Amino acid sequence: MNTNLLMQTADLCRTFGGLAANERVNISLRRGEVHALLGPNGAGKSTLINLLSGDIPATSGQVIYRGDDITSLNPHQRSLIGIGRSYQKTNIFPGFTVTENCRLAAQSREPRSGHIFSDAAAWSPYREAVDDALAHVGLADVADRRAGELSHGQQRQLELAIVLATRPDVLLLDEPLAGMGHEESLRMIELLRGLVASHAILLVEHDMDAVFSIANMVTVMVNGRVLMTGTPEQVRASQEVQEAYLGSEETHHG
Repeated sequence: MNTNLLMQTADLCRTFGGLAANERVNISLRRGEVHALLGPNGAGKSTLINLLSGDIPATSGQVIYRGDDITSLNPHQRSLIGIGRSYQKTNIFPGFTVTENCRLAAQSREPRSGHIFSDAAAWSPYREAVDDALAHVGLADVADRRAGELSHGQQRQLELAIVLATRPDVLLLDEPLAGMGHEESLRMIELLRGLVASHAILLVEHDMDAVFSIANMVTVMVNGRVLMTGTPEQVRASQEVQEAYLGSEETHHG
């Protein structure tokens, strides 16, 4: 068995009122790889990431994590076993400090039954998880600032830190570059490069340049189905992909 294979799907399907948003989708996520998920609007990308995270249930098929069928697990249960995700819209507590945002995430992963008056902030596993997460994303120097005072790019970095504070092995990242300027996007890409060796990363992103600069594998979806999975070079060279997606996207993105 490939020990780097952490998560995969087997003929995963999701229908909404008879419409197949995902139809027999098979995808594999491996530690040490950034696996990009591409497709036009309505292709089923958001549905797939919601199925993997447990935010919506599958109609049929399986989600498999480390060889175990986890299709029936809810999002919290999946977080506890090592699956973390971010969302298209920034999802932070703006009135809390950067550290407090991360500590809440760390506590969700490692609940403890300590004394009611004990200080959660001082408990070593929480503190280590928070410090590690902030160091990874480069926010240690603003740890005491309120999250709402950060720039948009820093808030996206904080959201990644919040996910990392749960100590995941799989990262499901839904458009982490959304709304970022060029310099902020480059910084986020470098952050992801620093995480890939120890994680399996699924990246949903519309920035073609970013995708092809960092992805090891690419899956292209159209109308709820997988059109192709391959290396960035193979996907770029595919006439079928060009016709279905990349040609129109490159026109828009230059």
